[in-house]
Amino acid sequence: MSRKPKYSPEQKVQACEDYLFGRKAAVQIARELDMGKGGACHIRQWSKKYKAYGASVFEETHTNKSYSRQFKEKVVKEYLAGKGSFRELSIRHGISAVSMIVQWVSSYNNHMELKDYDPKKEVYMVQRRKTDSDERLEIVKYCLDHDRNIVNTAYLYKCSYAQVYSWVRKYEQNGEEGLEDRRGKRKPEEELSDLEKAQRQIARLEREKEEFRRKYELLKKAEELERR
Repeated sequence: MSRKPKYSPEQKVQACEDYLFGRKAAVQIARELDMGKGGACHIRQWSKKYKAYGASVFEETHTNKSYSRQFKEKVVKEYLAGKGSFRELSIRHGISAVSMIVQWVSSYNNHMELKDYDPKKEVYMVQRRKTDSDERLEIVKYCLDHDRNIVNTAYLYKCSYAQVYSWVRKYEQNGEEGLEDRRGKRKPEEELSDLEKAQRQIARLEREKEEFRRKYELLKKAEELERR
């Protein structure tokens, strides 16, 4: 399953050339493309990739990339040898998410095996299967504990991608109650007592706190690895 990019390859190339040739500032280009906060940073990142690899770096792909164990080890060893930062290595090797390299380095330093990555496209075509609320909770917690990897979670539990995605969203919005098979029996907000409203709000805040903790730990790990 591929996600349609917001900006076309042609738009990205034009933005990079305008920036690299000094015709426009990154802030101006970001404003024209309505990129919002952080847009100028994205323009600079596009430009680095364009300068290194040319226009082909923006070509649309319709499948998830596969990363072999050997490739992961190569990237990790380049990082540990001081041959580039996380950002530089992601650009050099065409890796879309810096966080992936952070995870590879962390696993390598903790003597965890770097395994081949298989996109597992079949999870998008798996038939929905029946589950109870306890199993759905187990699946969601596994997914959240493993960097929200919905594809691998769906593959492991023999569910469809859509099911796992839906359960994670419901859990994040409504907690364990959202995973119950209530078939529309969930009370609307206006029918809740003050106590029920408070309990629902507390549960939401607890989920947000846990999500923030996960993101903070990943960022902290990345900063520690960079300092080394």
